[in-house]
Amino acid sequence: MTKEKYSEELLLEEELLNQNEIVLFNDDVNTFDHVIDTLIYACDHMPEQAEQCAILVHYKGKCTVKTGSYEDLEPRCSKLLQAGLSAEII
Repeated sequence: MTKEKYSEELLLEEELLNQNEIVLFNDDVNTFDHVIDTLIYACDHMPEQAEQCAILVHYKGKCTVKTGSYEDLEPRCSKLLQAGLSAEII
C-alpha cells in the first residue's frame, strides 16, 4: 500500500469517528404524519425516507435519522424536540 493511500484511509477513518447520530425514539403521542413531516422539515429527508424511519421507530423503538457533525445535527435535533418528538444526539 502506498503512503498516500494509507494517509487517505486514515483520514477517512478519522472522519467517520467524528460522525454523530440523531436517534429518534418511539412515543405514544405523535402521529405517523407528524413524524414524517417533521423529518422532512428538520432532517431534509425525502418523503419515502421519512416514512421508512417512522415505521422503524414505531416497530423497533428507535432509529438513527441523521448522521453528521455535531454542529450540523444540533439545530436539527432541536427542531425535532421543538416539534414534540423524542430525539438525542449520540
